[in-house]
Amino acid sequence: MTNASDLNDSTIIGAEAAHFGKMAADWWDPKGSSAMLHRLNPPRLGYIREQIDLHWDVDGQGFTPLAGKRALDVGCGAGLLCEPLARLGADVTGLDAAPENVAVAAAHAAQSGLSIQYRAGSVEGLAGGTFDLVTSLEVIEHVADPARFVRGLADALAPGGLVILSTPNRTPLSKLALITLAEGTGMIPRGTHDWSKFLTPEELTALLTDAGLTVRDVRGLSFSPTKGFMVSDSTALDYFVTATR
Repeated sequence: MTNASDLNDSTIIGAEAAHFGKMAADWWDPKGSSAMLHRLNPPRLGYIREQIDLHWDVDGQGFTPLAGKRALDVGCGAGLLCEPLARLGADVTGLDAAPENVAVAAAHAAQSGLSIQYRAGSVEGLAGGTFDLVTSLEVIEHVADPARFVRGLADALAPGGLVILSTPNRTPLSKLALITLAEGTGMIPRGTHDWSKFLTPEELTALLTDAGLTVRDVRGLSFSPTKGFMVSDSTALDYFVTATR
């Protein structure tokens, strides 16, 4: 279900939503404008699965550790994370600022035989209860008010729930890699990032703490010329933060 009115009075920046909405048509093309996200997805999913298993003490070999749980992916794009979460057993809701992305996501899920509820709007305006797992990957650097956005994530999280974010760190390395090189060479569409809006792990941890959450893990997302993207101890480029209520 999409509702364009949900885009008002929120942390959504209209120009940002329009920028990503233009990518909707080829979001699922691993060689298209979202190619970088396709390369990021395997380490992302590995990290998320690790945190799920630790938090709920489930068998790491099981196929559906999220069975019976509700998951919300905020800034879901066309569903690259929502679909794997559904396959892990969750009742998934995907939320995105761009109605174009939501339409593509819903169509792709239907083609894949997956039941996922997609909505256009902001997490601050989200209704419909709380969620056991809330994810928001590479999104917070695109919002108008990070503190309000984090409070929205916290409000959507059920007691005992798990929230996982990822975002670029504000370092010389991220500026060189993501803007000078990746955007400069067209690997990422130009204008995708504003380096001044990147948050450091310390800044994001403080926002989560202020929202009443407990940060339990901070891990880096690094790039190796031989191995590609991987979870690591270095947060210099990009990083994950996991918190609980």
